[in-house]
Amino acid sequence: MSPKKQPEPQEPAVQRLRIRYTKRGRLRFTSHRDFARALERALRRAGVPIAYSSGFHPHPRVSYQSAAPTGVASEAEYAELALRREADCDEMAKALDAALPDGLDILEVVEARTSGFADRMEASHWRIELPELEPERLDAAVAAFLAAETVTVTRLTKKGNRAFDARNAVVSAKTEPVAGPASARCAILDLVVRQVTPAVRPDDVLSGLSLVANLELPVPPRVTRLAQGPLTESGDIADPLHADRVHPRVSAGE
Repeated sequence: MSPKKQPEPQEPAVQRLRIRYTKRGRLRFTSHRDFARALERALRRAGVPIAYSSGFHPHPRVSYQSAAPTGVASEAEYAELALRREADCDEMAKALDAALPDGLDILEVVEARTSGFADRMEASHWRIELPELEPERLDAAVAAFLAAETVTVTRLTKKGNRAFDARNAVVSAKTEPVAGPASARCAILDLVVRQVTPAVRPDDVLSGLSLVANLELPVPPRVTRLAQGPLTESGDIADPLHADRVHPRVSAGE
């Protein structure tokens, strides 16, 4: 009788890297699972010395932070990689970017020199384009939404319909001026939303605008996440990688 197979031990991490990447163009329809598979392939192609988890089916030690919903473009997606040997951040950025399809672009790679990265993702900044909608209609709907103490919306989840307040998570909401001819109608909503549980997504805010002001969208919106990270006192989003750039280098540990 052959001896029972033992699970593989977890590989120690000698370095951790944090990456900022995008979802652009048609790649905005990439789901989180699709991106995870694409990144794993890119890690192999780029020869990244990624560390693996323990167990009978080890997998690359990659953690993701607040991934944007499928169908939403983003300029600010983040992940952390655990490496079994050290690598240069600039070389890693070039190699990974070349191994990923256009639209899934690596913007920056920095060494993780601080803890609590997930806790920095306090809020997200969204740009929502609403084609064929008059900006005046959006102005009125936003004013009604912000004036409300609570705006209860319902979203279908795996466990059924769930009702929650979409208003409390919204830090700011305002319309942007639209350049171009008057015939090309398009309203633009600039939105900053806190990360709360359950998460309030841009489509939840749009549902709230519909509830308080009967706002109907002629065509589906185009949503882009511009930033995510710490929320400042002024209501802006700070760079979540800044602390790692300025902090002295420390051991990655396990």
